[in-house]
Amino acid sequence: MKIGLLGHGVVGSGVTAITDSCAVKKVRRLEVSKILVKDESELTDPRCTLNVEDILEDPDIEVVAECMGGLEPAHTFVARALGSGKHVVTSNKKMFAHYCEELFALAEENGVSIRYEASCGGGIPWMTNLARVKRLEAIESFRGIFNGTTNYILSRMAETGSEFAENLAEAQRLGYAEQDPTDDIDAHDVKYKTALTAVKAFNTLVDLDSIPTYGISNVAAEDFSWGKEHGLTLKLLGAGKAGEEAVSLYVMPVFVKSGDIFANVNANYNAVQSDSRTLGEAVYIGQGAGSLPTAHAVVQDLLDIYQGQDSENIAPKHLPVNNDSVKEQFYIRTQRPEVFAEVAAETAGNVIITKEISLSEVNRLISSAEDRSLFAAIVSR
Repeated sequence: MKIGLLGHGVVGSGVTAITDSCAVKKVRRLEVSKILVKDESELTDPRCTLNVEDILEDPDIEVVAECMGGLEPAHTFVARALGSGKHVVTSNKKMFAHYCEELFALAEENGVSIRYEASCGGGIPWMTNLARVKRLEAIESFRGIFNGTTNYILSRMAETGSEFAENLAEAQRLGYAEQDPTDDIDAHDVKYKTALTAVKAFNTLVDLDSIPTYGISNVAAEDFSWGKEHGLTLKLLGAGKAGEEAVSLYVMPVFVKSGDIFANVNANYNAVQSDSRTLGEAVYIGQGAGSLPTAHAVVQDLLDIYQGQDSENIAPKHLPVNNDSVKEQFYIRTQRPEVFAEVAAETAGNVIITKEISLSEVNRLISSAEDRSLFAAIVSR
């Protein structure tokens, strides 16, 4: 099976490293025949090309693997590939979260499949396992540490008592964080993965902007000190719960109890959990990013297409996001504590611990506080 590879950076180079060297007979039949690269400096392989038409117009190429990242031109290239009757595998969570409805429809119209295991969870077979659970029963809820960069930063802060900025710089030095880390630290990356998990787990499409999303750029050592005093560890989680007329989805730091399995997932590891009636809580832990772990997921999708395994027939329904049912205590550190006075259970300087209230109410109060330095987290009970 001939494959056209879009992008030969971190993930794309991992794909060729696996397909070119793997001794498994079936994988050896996955032939990356052409590779789209950005500029002449990347023309390091005779298969490389600067012209995407060499891939999209090649009738011998059956599958396009998109590992470019970003919205455009990735979206346009994937749409064209599907429209021309080529299967697609993508690792691009940002692009796919924005355009999955359109791309599912194009795949259906043209009798091909689009697979996206690598877009969420890196090397963890998260989407595959959600699909397996759904063969037997509905998935009721999920939660997860979906981002290795932020988990590394939070783990280091918990271990050392140091501040956010120095740990972000260390994550960048080690290659865990991009030079522009906005998507990671402001939790947009987790939002995309949370939305895609809702597509797979609940067969539901939502407006990305309707997912409350709180990152870690304002986290401070004092927040970890408070957590330690209360036997809690801080993690950034994406979570969702199914509903008939609406779904609950959010991305937010959470103070988890020391006995929670997520409390012990450190460094740049990811951990994701689904909950269903008979299986109960199923947890998957592994490398959530990186060249070879993510490429591993891409190659698994390519192998599924080669073996003719049916892709899930997706016809997602649109549902609104409603977090009225998410009722928790919240940790709020703010320069405007008076805004939260009516919901405060405890107050210590500029830190408020709220009564048990809904996430919807907290969103409203945070918005009205207009405090750019505010840090908010759920407090597990």
